[in-house]
Amino acid sequence: MDTSLLDQYDAIIFDMDGTLVDSGQLHEIAWTRTLDKYGIPVDRVLMRSLAGVPTKGTLDILLDHFNLNIAATSAEMNDFKESVVRDIAQRYVKPTALVEQAQYFAGRKPLSVGTGAYTEEAETILAWCNLRELIGPVVGADQVQNPKPAPDTFLLCAERMGIAPERCVVLEDSKLGLDAATRAGMVGIDVLDVFGIENDYFL
Repeated sequence: MDTSLLDQYDAIIFDMDGTLVDSGQLHEIAWTRTLDKYGIPVDRVLMRSLAGVPTKGTLDILLDHFNLNIAATSAEMNDFKESVVRDIAQRYVKPTALVEQAQYFAGRKPLSVGTGAYTEEAETILAWCNLRELIGPVVGADQVQNPKPAPDTFLLCAERMGIAPERCVVLEDSKLGLDAATRAGMVGIDVLDVFGIENDYFL
C-alpha cells in the first residue's frame, strides 16, 4: 500500500458513499423503490449526476425537473427512502479499498468523514463496516446549512479536527464533492482516478 500521496497533509477527510464505503447498490435500490412508490421517473443519468446531494435536495431537484406536483411531502418521501436504507443496508454495504489508508493513518493524523448522508445514517453505516473506530468527527448534511457542493461540510470537518483547511486533503468520488473541496480551499482527490474506486450507483 502506497501512503505517500496522503503523507504530506495534516488531516484526511473522507467522503462516505462511493469513497470509504461501497454503497452504490444500496442507494440505487432505495431510490428506485422510493421513486416508484411516488410516481417519479427514474432517470439514471440524472440520478448519477446527483450523487452526493442529500435526499431532500435530490427530491426537490427531481420534482422540479419533471414538473411534478406530488401529494406527499419531501419529508415523507425522505422518511420512506431512509426506512428502505435501514431495512437493507447491512446486506449491501462494505468498506472500499480505502479502508487500508484509514487503518494506516488512524492514530497518525486526524481523520473525519464529510458526507451528504444524514449523520445518524452515516454513523450506523460506518459502524456496520467496522470503520467508526478509525474515524474522528462525522459531519452529515443535517449539520450544515449548505451541503455539498458548498464548502460547509468540509470546513466543519476541519474545524472539528482542529486543522487549517489548506492542510486537509479530501477523498471524493463525485464532482459535487470535489467542487466542495476546492471551495473549502482544500486539495481534492478523485478516488476513481487515483485509487480505481468506482461508485456503482446508477451506472
